[in-house]
Amino acid sequence: MDEKKKEEVLGLLKKNRDGLTILEISSLLNVSRNTCAIILANLDGAGLIRVREVGKCKLHYLIGGKKR
Repeated sequence: MDEKKKEEVLGLLKKNRDGLTILEISSLLNVSRNTCAIILANLDGAGLIRVREVGKCKLHYLIGGKKR
């Protein structure tokens, strides 16, 4: 996984405490939705983010508000 993109996603989530969807993150970083989904799945698996389902959307949050 591209460490630069991973850090960019973590930075976005740190700034957006209300959570972001995959589409919002991919649009802000100008990467494909698929690439964004892979990065988020890896971050979730590493325990760095949490995912909350709201209707059909999934909001992604940084755990603890800290960037590692």
